[in-house]
Amino acid sequence: MHKMLLLALLAAGSMLTGCGTPGAPQPPSLNLPERVTDLAATRAGNQVSLTWTMPKRNTDKLLLRANVPVPVRFCRKEGSGVCAPVGPVIALAPGINASFTDTLPAALAAGAPRPLSYFVELNNSNGRSAGLSNAAQLLAGEAPEPVTGLSAEVRKQGVILRWTATAPAAQEPVIRLHRKLLTPSAAKPHEGILAPQPEPLEQSLLVDSCAPEGTVASLCRALDKGIRFGQSYEYRAQRVARVTVDGKTLELASELSAPVRIAALDIFPPEVPTGLAAVATTGENDASPAIDLSWQPATDTDLAGYAVYRREGEAAWQRISPGEPLVPPAFHDTQVQAGHTYHYAVSSIDRGGHESARSAETEETVPNP
Repeated sequence: MHKMLLLALLAAGSMLTGCGTPGAPQPPSLNLPERVTDLAATRAGNQVSLTWTMPKRNTDKLLLRANVPVPVRFCRKEGSGVCAPVGPVIALAPGINASFTDTLPAALAAGAPRPLSYFVELNNSNGRSAGLSNAAQLLAGEAPEPVTGLSAEVRKQGVILRWTATAPAAQEPVIRLHRKLLTPSAAKPHEGILAPQPEPLEQSLLVDSCAPEGTVASLCRALDKGIRFGQSYEYRAQRVARVTVDGKTLELASELSAPVRIAALDIFPPEVPTGLAAVATTGENDASPAIDLSWQPATDTDLAGYAVYRREGEAAWQRISPGEPLVPPAFHDTQVQAGHTYHYAVSSIDRGGHESARSAETEETVPNP
């Protein structure tokens, strides 16, 4: 009987142990932010700009508290050397698009181009590190000369940009032009496949070769065909040297030039029509004589139509088409007389009211019946 009582007590004890005792203790959360993995770096002159995204979660996949800033440290490493601290420790909110600017010391801003890597390191409130970010690589060394003498001029084909060359045109380094739209539209963009897309606020344009400015060897030029008339733009430029390191091409860019601003106003007439031809028709079956004109259509995107001019002998030119521009590239002139010779010319008119010069003239004689 005592043996049976002992077994019952042991069984009861094992049941209490299995139901009430917690499992193995779990380690406390370190609340470490996730490591940065999208660090990027660009250099202009001696200024290095870092950009990255602050994580929203910690390593336990829990959301970081939005009102608790995360300490951020920076370091840079030349080649395979030690990652030396850069700048002060800053504190940033989780989830934001972050940036930091570093000014290179004289030693890193001189000499031949060589690899330089930047890292960011996030910490928790106790100073424990989440680990270094991905490496953002660029080049140390002396930057190219800044672009000087930048100017802009509006032409019918776009904006012509000029600058002072530091070498003959064939040897001028790559130029990066930065274009900023100063007059963005606040209107809602049109929808549909054929609707024009909104113009980007900022764009970079690479000029791989410098076109000399006529016979002036010290000037270079490039044409930006991507502008839209009616808008205003700001341009800045920088020289870019390209160096291949371990099979990867890195850029070493000069500081940005002084900005130049320009309003792209369309003050240019459309192209002059070509291929004007005239054919006279006799007055058959009591019909009045006439002269039929036709010409090659102009290709201007803002073309409104055409105007037709006529003169007889040495008289002055007179416009004989209606006040509104003709849409088709053709005209039927019935105000003619048999036995007379007429001279014709046509012009193009755009939607802004700008009119081209008159075309090469043609003449036609109305035969006698």
